[in-house]
Amino acid sequence: MAVSSIKNSIESSFEQTNSIELGAESKEQAQGDWSELKAPKVDLKPLPEGLRYAFLGENSTYPVIVNSDLEPEGSRSRQQATFIRRLSALLVELRKYRKAIGYTLDDIKRISPDLCIHRIHLEDESKSSIEPQRRLNPNLKEVVKKEILKLLDAGIISPISDSTWISPVHCVPKNGGSLSLKTTKRS
Repeated sequence: MAVSSIKNSIESSFEQTNSIELGAESKEQAQGDWSELKAPKVDLKPLPEGLRYAFLGENSTYPVIVNSDLEPEGSRSRQQATFIRRLSALLVELRKYRKAIGYTLDDIKRISPDLCIHRIHLEDESKSSIEPQRRLNPNLKEVVKKEILKLLDAGIISPISDSTWISPVHCVPKNGGSLSLKTTKRS
């Protein structure tokens, strides 16, 4: 009974999404998705050896980072032709599936929280543990706050007011100087 109702709600949400996308989407609007006016302002930083920028939009808009080799083979001219062929094939596929991939956080398709939400169901005799809040240095605290607000605004995460469980946030520095937020996984 419950499985069939979930299946029906999933199918109806997909039907609504498809009818909205098919009805509202036209060729001009699809081209407008890649307009220079909507392109996010990205500061292009120097890349490590072996990587380079390629652009999905016109006039150097919508940059993506690709491998500069893409498995070259043969002589220099043949190597260059192979690279160009493989790069153009990659860019065609990225443009083709841009709605599924999403260029920014706001472009990512999400499942409605009404349809699917994660909950931790405890047994009746179990109790949650209480741990003190972890401290961050002030600079890192501001960075974490900005990242969490960005994820909240994009709708990727949502606040839970009735949860007795929380996950501590760990900041993992990346090579480019940015931070990645991770939560601990407990069983």
